Amino acid sequence: MFMKKVLVSALLAAGMIGAVTIPLSSLAQVEVYLNFGPPAARYEVVPAPRDGYVWSNGHWQHDGNAHVWTAGEWQSARPGYVYQQPAWAERDGRWNYQSSRWDRDGDGIPNNRDRTPDGVSRSLDRDRDGVSDRRDAFPSNPNRR
Repeated sequence: MFMKKVLVSALLAAGMIGAVTIPLSSLAQVEVYLNFGPPAARYEVVPAPRDGYVWSNGHWQHDGNAHVWTAGEWQSARPGYVYQQPAWAERDGRWNYQSSRWDRDGDGIPNNRDRTPDGVSRSLDRDRDGVSDRRDAFPSNPNRR
């Protein structure tokens, strides 16, 4: 009887560990680098604007074997953000796929690295008063410096 309780407890603990790790692994971002670029973009008719939506143009993606065309679609608008279209960028002869994303200020820098107008990283400036937390005597109060 004691052995059954130990076995059931171990299985339950293993199941809980697995439940914790599955969502964390889904947060990983995959970078795709290729030695060749995508084919020329296809022509798509862009529909008339819709209130509350942003049109995402069709684009080429790579499925591991070949480029696959993904048709354009509507994205729900996010007030205060700028939509960045998915794109392929060439660097040093290699092509990198950059997936679509929403950017707070349209500067092309991912949101966790956005900067204030004076260049201070927002990730290092909790209260966003323009003074980095390292130099801010009150890093959680935007009204005090």
